[in-house]
Amino acid sequence: MEARAHLSHARITPRKVKIVCDLIRGKDTKTAVAILMNTPNAAAELLLKLVNSAVANAENNHSMDPDNLYISETFANPGPTLKRGMARARGGYARILKRTSHITVVVKEKE
Repeated sequence: MEARAHLSHARITPRKVKIVCDLIRGKDTKTAVAILMNTPNAAAELLLKLVNSAVANAENNHSMDPDNLYISETFANPGPTLKRGMARARGGYARILKRTSHITVVVKEKE
């Protein structure tokens, strides 16, 4: 049995989120929370909320024991990109891409 938590349209690039996802993948939830609390990345705060949400989903919706949970999957996919621009020299225009992410955390119970 597994429980999931999703975050859509997060205003952070997937490349930055994947670095933090790799830190917690495969760890038990208490260790993952400790790692995220001490990681100084912007993505760590988002992933901390998602891990807590996935644990709550597992406990309330699937009657799993929160002490036996581990993070089986975590990934960040690209979302829609906001196209913005900035004026440049000699009447030019530079495109600025503001990327978004769809982040998913999946927790499972240890056998």
